[in-house]
Amino acid sequence: MTTKHTVAILGPGGTGGLLAALLSRSGHRVVCLARRATADTLRSTGIQIRSSQFGDFTARVEADTELREPVDACLVTVKHTALDAALTRVPPAVLGDALVVPLLNGVEHAAALRARYRPDRVAPAVIRVESTRLAPGVIEHGSPFTEIDLTGDPVPRPRLESLAAALSASGVATRVLGDETAALWAKMTFLAPFALLTTRHGLPLGEARTRHREELQALVAEAGAVSRACGVPADPAQALSRYDAFPPSTRSSMQRDAEAGRPLELDAIGGALLRAAERHGVPVPVTARLVGELRAAGH
Repeated sequence: MTTKHTVAILGPGGTGGLLAALLSRSGHRVVCLARRATADTLRSTGIQIRSSQFGDFTARVEADTELREPVDACLVTVKHTALDAALTRVPPAVLGDALVVPLLNGVEHAAALRARYRPDRVAPAVIRVESTRLAPGVIEHGSPFTEIDLTGDPVPRPRLESLAAALSASGVATRVLGDETAALWAKMTFLAPFALLTTRHGLPLGEARTRHREELQALVAEAGAVSRACGVPADPAQALSRYDAFPPSTRSSMQRDAEAGRPLELDAIGGALLRAAERHGVPVPVTARLVGELRAAGH
């Protein structure tokens, strides 16, 4: 029998709202942390999920503007652009011994969180899902899969396994990986070329990978070279075949943010890749050009 957890969800949007509802439905206590208006809505109406994988259902959750009591884990599911402001909702003294599980893009956030919370309780994770918040407490889950890789080199393995079991029992295919650097860079080397190319050209992946093939190949090669310099193997040919297998209409979350006029995670993705490249002396001219062009466009 899976241990029942108390889980805080910092940022109950597309990803956080889906995880909150799934955990609640499977019997865990869930406390969503958000702005007052959102918290009020979630308390009164719960979270409505529309999903082909999980069905349509409504889950009851607790909600507040900040964490006021200890929990077993806090899932950090805000965008990187909102991270600093959101963390004020989770006072370190209140959080105590809880796992801090960031499901963020990029590779630099783990160090920032370890400077604020117990370093041996920060467990970076990678999630593969397409899920969108249509309104506060209304989530549309579009992908036929929801998968999490949970890591955390200094975190006690039993703590990771216990949370992974709870997530898996709720329907999220979760595995514990032993090398957090490898997990984060595997996501980065896939996401950065995809996000930069689709956002720069304002095209869905199908058109972008066809009309700008050489640029995509260069981005993949550069990201792979940086990953290898960081000690993580990368296979550019495999990455290209993954892009080619995606539906032509696929758009990156960065591209969707640009179209909606929201702040982009350009620094967390493109900026972090450039900083790692500079540290290791890896030339990345195409990546640098696209990041520069997106910044020049006001992003």
